[in-house]
Parts: sequence; structure tokens; C-alpha cells
Amino acid sequence: MTIKQLSVFLENKTGRINEVVRTLGANDINMHAFSMAETADFGILRLIVSDVDKAVEVLRSHDFAVMSTDVVCLSCENVPGSLAVILEYLAQKQIFIEYMYAFAQNDRANVVIKPNDLTHCLEVLQAHHCDILTKDRL
Repeated sequence: MTIKQLSVFLENKTGRINEVVRTLGANDINMHAFSMAETADFGILRLIVSDVDKAVEVLRSHDFAVMSTDVVCLSCENVPGSLAVILEYLAQKQIFIEYMYAFAQNDRANVVIKPNDLTHCLEVLQAHHCDILTKDRL
């Protein structure tokens, strides 16, 4: 139960993110979640989108460097400490989180996790009855 995340590599230049968003919008591709990280030379825009294959195609046709990665998305209560409990399950099993980002909506928080061991991460989350989201539940 993984979902595909896109990583778009962008030069640090004004308007570059706008070009990605405009391109996706013009092709009727919705962004469900995103995160932006930067280094001195470039940024990485991580996206969960409505149509991964189409997004890869249109972004590459506009000369963006894009790659697809499997990630885990889970939903938990949007209350203090609920994410800490889930992360503790993973830490106890030596699952390293490479990165993660989250978005809350009312009483639920959705968390995107890129673990070092995807299969083991899913096993641990399932064993603890965590609410793992599929693409159609985003």
C-alpha cells in the first residue's frame, strides 16, 4: 500500500516553482500534497498528484528533471502526540525516516513518509493497525 511521489529538481530561480504548478494545472493534474526543500544550488519539489504518469510526461516534456518514488501515506488523529506514537513503533524496529511531510485537515493528519525500508515500515504500521492511505483515499 504505497503511493507514488514525484520529485522535481529545480534550479534556485524566481518563478521556477510557478512553472511546475502552471504546467500541472494546464494539464488538469491536481496536487494533493507537496513539500519544498532547498540546497545552495537547487531545490527539490516533492509532490503527490492526481495522475502520476501524466505528470511525469508533461513535466519532462517541459524540461523538468522528474523522478518517481514509492512512499507511505498514513492518517492519524490530529491531536498532540499521535504521530509520536506511530514514529515510536518505527523507531523500535530500527526503521529510519529519510524524510517526511504532513498536512492536517480538521480532526485528521495525513503524513507522507519515506522510510529506508518500505516493506518493513508497512509491516510495522499494519501490525499496529495504523490507517495507511491509498492513492484513492487522499
